[in-house]
Amino acid sequence: MRYMLLIYADESTFPEAASDEPPEISPAWVEYTDWLLREGVHVAGERLAMSTSATTVRVHDGARLVTDGPYAETKEVLGGYYILECADLDKALEAAARCPGAATGSIEVRPIIGMPAVASAGSATLAG
Repeated sequence: MRYMLLIYADESTFPEAASDEPPEISPAWVEYTDWLLREGVHVAGERLAMSTSATTVRVHDGARLVTDGPYAETKEVLGGYYILECADLDKALEAAARCPGAATGSIEVRPIIGMPAVASAGSATLAG
């Protein structure tokens, strides 16, 4: 089963919040990613740019509305994610608890349902 770990944190505490320089990756995050790889559960993971670089798209009554920034005004924002392939939810929860972001923010663990095979690019529908 695949799971997504959604990492939420207070963006004002990020080192790059006060700098234009790319941030260094802390040893705790390197060690955590190495552990995921050793456990054989790591599929993917990326850090996201600051929420100020986000654009939100909504469609109301057929009209596309585009706004700068994230949709919700909140202290904690989505800062990154991991996709894991785990035998069960317990393993995914263990991985979430080991994540360095759990100590300062929160980790949402969500099963990935996946998409059905698509015959052509224009005919995709969500599985449900």
